Amino acid sequence: MTDLFSPFTLRGVTLKSRIGVAPMCQYSAKPDGIPTDWHLAHLVSRAVGGAGVTIAEATAVTPEGRISPGDLGIWSDDHIAPHARLAAAIAAVGSVPGIQIAHAGRKASRNAPWLHGPADPSWTCVAPSAEAFGDFAVPQAMTEAQVAATIADFVAAAQRAVRAGYRFIEIHAAHGYLMHQFLSPLSNRRNDGWGGDFDGRTRFVTETVAAVRAAIPGDMPLAIRVSHTDWVEGGWTTEETVELARRVKALGIDLVDVSSGGNDPRQKITLVPGYQVPGAAAVRAAGVPVAAVGLITEPEHAQSILSEGKADLIFLARELLRDPYWPLHAAATLGRTEALAIPPQYDRAWGTYGKVHMDLAIAAPQPAL
Repeated sequence: MTDLFSPFTLRGVTLKSRIGVAPMCQYSAKPDGIPTDWHLAHLVSRAVGGAGVTIAEATAVTPEGRISPGDLGIWSDDHIAPHARLAAAIAAVGSVPGIQIAHAGRKASRNAPWLHGPADPSWTCVAPSAEAFGDFAVPQAMTEAQVAATIADFVAAAQRAVRAGYRFIEIHAAHGYLMHQFLSPLSNRRNDGWGGDFDGRTRFVTETVAAVRAAIPGDMPLAIRVSHTDWVEGGWTTEETVELARRVKALGIDLVDVSSGGNDPRQKITLVPGYQVPGAAAVRAAGVPVAAVGLITEPEHAQSILSEGKADLIFLARELLRDPYWPLHAAATLGRTEALAIPPQYDRAWGTYGKVHMDLAIAAPQPAL
């Protein structure tokens, strides 16, 4: 039986548990996309909580590809050093540092969600077609030269992520952002080689995956996040996701992070615990390792998803915003106290649960400067 606290190896990287911190936008970067102390506190606190992999939020490969002015960026070499600070801090507390590289497409140039509306000042968005998302601004349809340039932007971003010390890279092709826009016939109305049939609509994703895989070290895990369905008639489907998963696996993808929706405001979703797990199970049945997400809040539920062979990893988002120490609490709930890796600084609070210490580079007293 696959255990929630058993290691999981992807290429040359081993996660200490099957629990991951899903990428969650914080809208708290500096205007030039530079991480702030908020990102350091947010990510490291969840890494300390016991996650096997901790993935930084959707990080834009171009300035125009940001969802908001507060999004992280990795479009220039100026971003490498501040990202290296994040990656090193995550690794120091025993979690694998990961990053999601992304382009928002027609869903770019927005304010932080608690402010609503378009960014001010706003910028011109690009997309596969001049099709707006709901009442958002109408984007410019990308030229073929812009498509090729954006693939190169993803490659350059991935190479910077490697230089920054990240050990896990995820390509964002879900939630209605640029890659998902290419995949779905609801947003891709092109009649050239980047649209039309399944091969055309998936070409941007497959060519980007192949180019990124060729540009990063062979021992570096490469994942992709997908929305397995648009939840709208005539949109992207689970069956298409399964076929895409087969193709990107052959191109070097090691894990498919299976979510859903986000590409059309007309979507109708019934929200129940684990509502996206069937999509993950369908992809895994095709022979591709997967991460499951979606209203997974109880340790017993997370364990059952793994035990029943529906996923290989569990990625948590909102639940980890509520409880950064969910993995530690889950280990106690499931009677796996020997799996707890407690920072020695926290012994006074967790000592009754177990005495397995993290191997922390920061645990020893530091010499005075």
